[in-house]
Amino acid sequence: MTIRGIGLHTGEPSSVRFHPAEGPVRFRVGGLEFRPLASTVIDTTRCTVLGYQHQRLMTVEHLLAALYIRGIWEGLVVEVTGPEIPILDGSAQEWLAALKGFAALGPPPVSVAGTIRVEEGRSSAMAQPAEGFSLTTTILFTHPKIGYQQVECPPTPLEELASARTFGFLQEVEAMRARGLIKGASLDNALVFSEHSFVNTPRMLHEPVWHKALDFLGDLYLAGRPYLGRFVAHRSSHRLHVELAKLLQS
Repeated sequence: MTIRGIGLHTGEPSSVRFHPAEGPVRFRVGGLEFRPLASTVIDTTRCTVLGYQHQRLMTVEHLLAALYIRGIWEGLVVEVTGPEIPILDGSAQEWLAALKGFAALGPPPVSVAGTIRVEEGRSSAMAQPAEGFSLTTTILFTHPKIGYQQVECPPTPLEELASARTFGFLQEVEAMRARGLIKGASLDNALVFSEHSFVNTPRMLHEPVWHKALDFLGDLYLAGRPYLGRFVAHRSSHRLHVELAKLLQS
């Protein structure tokens, strides 16, 4: 099965095929294969970008979140044609469905050895030792339809996060496109906010924070294996997520 679409930021067509294969999960781009690891991240501006030799692959976080939720760490090669993973509907639900036929496979989870915390201003991401896995994600925006939001997993199952879409603000579109970003964004692949309300309809009450939690899972996948611990992401970013994953990976 080939999944086709356009890139959120490049607007260019791209496609993904999954191939069963021995060894750890890896991407195949332009004939090169490489693992999705924090050490291969080369940019975190509005998405997570991997780089290997002369290849660059953008917006990997939603697909990686689906792999995380499915527990797939081995046995798969992800072949990508194009510069960016397709945005599809802006969530991870189509990736989750596409991966349903693949077995959960990978190394056993290891415990977080001690408290790890990365910060930038009022934003932070943290991992603490715990017997199981849990994730608390919070966001705070002055927008009247967002404000303060929080999601905790559990009790919210990780799989339920998959349908939450990426989100953005109408007033930022022109400036972001001037920076070469969101060329493929539309109301079909993002939850969009006007100055005071929604432009399109949310899928759930707190869709923005659910999507932030989903992004965190995708970036945490870059640590290279599952971990047991209590994870907390407060007003965090791809950059902080990846820094945390690097510390775990090392």
